[in-house]
Amino acid sequence: MTQVSEQELEDYYKSFNGNREISWRDKLGDDLNWALSFDQYTEAETTKHVHRLHPYKGKFIPQLVEYFIDDHIDDFKKGVCFQKGDIILDPFCGSGTTLVQSNEIGIHAIGIDISRFNSLIGNVKVHKHDLFDIQKELHRITITLKNFLAERKTIDFENLLLDKLNEFNNKYFPVPDYKYKVKRGEINQDIYGKEKEQEFLPTYRRLIKEYNINLEQKKTDTFLDKWYIPPIRDEIELVFTEVKKIENTNTKKVVSVILSRTIRSCRATTHADLATLKEPITETYYCSKHGKVCKPLFSILKWWDSYSKDTLKRLAYFDRLRTNTYQQCLTGDSRTINIFQELKKKNFKFAELAEKQKIKGIFSSPPYVGLIDYHEQHAYAYDLFGFERRDELEIGPLFKGKGKEARETYVLGISNVLNNCKKFMVKDYDVFLVANDRNNLYPIIAEKAGMKIVHQYKRPVLNRTEKDKGAYSEIIFHLKSKPE
Repeated sequence: MTQVSEQELEDYYKSFNGNREISWRDKLGDDLNWALSFDQYTEAETTKHVHRLHPYKGKFIPQLVEYFIDDHIDDFKKGVCFQKGDIILDPFCGSGTTLVQSNEIGIHAIGIDISRFNSLIGNVKVHKHDLFDIQKELHRITITLKNFLAERKTIDFENLLLDKLNEFNNKYFPVPDYKYKVKRGEINQDIYGKEKEQEFLPTYRRLIKEYNINLEQKKTDTFLDKWYIPPIRDEIELVFTEVKKIENTNTKKVVSVILSRTIRSCRATTHADLATLKEPITETYYCSKHGKVCKPLFSILKWWDSYSKDTLKRLAYFDRLRTNTYQQCLTGDSRTINIFQELKKKNFKFAELAEKQKIKGIFSSPPYVGLIDYHEQHAYAYDLFGFERRDELEIGPLFKGKGKEARETYVLGISNVLNNCKKFMVKDYDVFLVANDRNNLYPIIAEKAGMKIVHQYKRPVLNRTEKDKGAYSEIIFHLKSKPE
């Protein structure tokens, strides 16, 4: 039995991390705070429990929130500004990371987001649910979906297609030989892949005809029309119809998030283009990501079943950790919203506490300039649920670019948010904002908001979702009230 020295393994990983730290400091500067890299955590730990209920671009990891607001974190030498029972605000709530961690730590939290869908995700994560009711409704809908598929023979078609693909791929793309040859330059995968893609297409088209699978997309007016083939669309509509029958409002919201997560994984695109969505695909294709011929999806059942089980497991896990505190995400414009008034409409007791106690501070990651269109990333959900889109009210969206006018509008937007939020906070507030401030905008923002930057923490970002894995950092700005 092969054995490895535990000490050698430990030395190896220490050496790897140490070398990476040295390399990143060379590229990003000696002021890099490596403690904020959280390189000791696995991917499962940074996406723990409800944090992974639904994909979301641009969110920070929960350990970053813990580091700055949990008074049990030993290595925050400057001292933590928040205590159990305080109220914290996230005016750019996104997927609700600050709310979730506040609950786990024992701090009340209010979130605000311009996107109704973002508010849905955040509230589903933190609100208490009847897990037995959710399980019952998921079982009911899954049985309905399976019966629907049995009538259509979709599963039989897909299983046969998979058998044919496996036989073909084992012959022409053997593992690991094929990838070794590509790596050594013995095979040009672009040419070879395209050639084999064309070779398999007649088999695919024959099966499509034999099982009478409809691939014709009659219109492309909406996101759903363009990115989902007819068999998938039919199943989505079937499940959505069943979701609307759910009587328990909280259960309906949870199941809606599961459906949204499911349909996101069922878009008609290649595995390599999941983040970019270049062109819809309805035929088998050579997949550079997996080094073989892959197929489009023809049913949502696999993902629906997987995400249903995963969601129940994550909600149950978080239930064991949750504290008896209030969290609520409000849908609105953080520049103008009357926080306490809107909170009364959702949770009167929490609103009473907030008006009496006031908000102690902010922990948030504002949008970056010209990086993400926050409504567009969930366009499928807005189409399906009929939510109103408010793209024009986003601060710093991708569609407005990164030019001078976009930066000026961004500065005004963020400073207006801070000025509005100050009305609801204690006098000696603490504001923590996570930003990649490559244009040095936050000193201007602080000035316009009547605040001063008292500390800056330069954090290396190790695990980015983008393809660019180069050295990258962001700043956590600590702001306080500027003396009058």
